[in-house]
Amino acid sequence: MIGRLTGQLVAITDGFVLVDVGGVAYEVEVSSGVLQALPQLNETLVLHTHFVVREDAQLLYGFPSQTERDLFRAFIKLNGVGPKLGLALISALSPADLVTAVRNNDVSMLTRVPGVGKKTAERLLLELKSRVDSLTESGVVPVTVAEVEGVTVHRNGVVEEAESALVALGYRLPEAQRAVGLACNGRDLAGLTAEELVRLALRSFVTTG
Repeated sequence: MIGRLTGQLVAITDGFVLVDVGGVAYEVEVSSGVLQALPQLNETLVLHTHFVVREDAQLLYGFPSQTERDLFRAFIKLNGVGPKLGLALISALSPADLVTAVRNNDVSMLTRVPGVGKKTAERLLLELKSRVDSLTESGVVPVTVAEVEGVTVHRNGVVEEAESALVALGYRLPEAQRAVGLACNGRDLAGLTAEELVRLALRSFVTTG
């Protein structure tokens, strides 16, 4: 299993990158998230990868983060979803879009994905309905603040650090994200530290508990 590559970006062609790792060049089909943030040629590139072995080929798929790769792996476990379609879903839909589509039964959002027709979209929504909660619980699909309280929060390092601190205190990730979202609501986050945000979030547990 090849789980991660760190090497020199030597070529980019039609959704693929070529990464030189110690003199061996790996051809990797990548998500749009990777293509949007590629370094210059001959600079270092880190990819989280999924390795597929078939009778006629050995294929590598690359992602900018472990979370995106885990979501890809969740997709290809669905009936009728192979790596190509999984990559298309990852590239076209953010995790927040995915949750919104599933919970609103929004077929039209899924049909925007190349290769997904109405029947395929309806089947995917049906299968994802039973899985989206477990994906959220595990952190594969992050809870967006907008989903829980109608509040939009820009996810930055301070927000994520505060969420991690609450998880370390024993709260589940969705609970931590909800509390941080409530703490951020209506506040100017400029200059706010993670420690201050944790204190505010803990107050929301007391208020809503």
